[in-house]
Amino acid sequence: MAVRNALILIVLGLAFAVPLIAAGQSPLLQWREPIYIIAGFSGIVGLAFLLVQSVLIADAMPGIPARRIHVWTGAGLVCAVVVHVAGLWITSPPDVVDVLLFRAPAPFSVWGAVAMWAVFVAAFLAAARKRIDLRIWRLGHSMAVTVVVTSTVVHAWLVQGTMEVFTKGALCIMVLGASAWALRKRRAWRMLR
Repeated sequence: MAVRNALILIVLGLAFAVPLIAAGQSPLLQWREPIYIIAGFSGIVGLAFLLVQSVLIADAMPGIPARRIHVWTGAGLVCAVVVHVAGLWITSPPDVVDVLLFRAPAPFSVWGAVAMWAVFVAAFLAAARKRIDLRIWRLGHSMAVTVVVTSTVVHAWLVQGTMEVFTKGALCIMVLGASAWALRKRRAWRMLR
């Protein structure tokens, strides 16, 4: 059990570190403002948080307080999204307004906006958990998370930026696989029957 947990932690650490290190080597960073770089890297961190969330909710690491860490990681994900959007807002307010109003011409923008709103919905549902019927809450939270994962992966994949293609692809596949595994293990969709 301890060896398994250690291996999972190593994989999660690499899932965070390798894409960030690879993105840090991008020549596209040379002419960017620090706030723009922070915004972009917070997007990478947010994508990696989705992997952690899936591993936690699937109870893949016995003996750790998965639910408590899941809550804190969820808060970290919300913060990463806020930093990502706020940083982009500071560097180019008109572009962010276009994204938020779903009138930006780039397809990745629409997927990013959908992901952001779905993150906020999932966080709201998490905060209101005790006030909602458990079955309805599980279904709603699972649906919101499915939208978050799907739209975030599509958003990340479509962005032609500092994130290196191989590490981006690997992280996206890991997030999709772990999320599907977690949803299946939690049997979240049984509520529809």
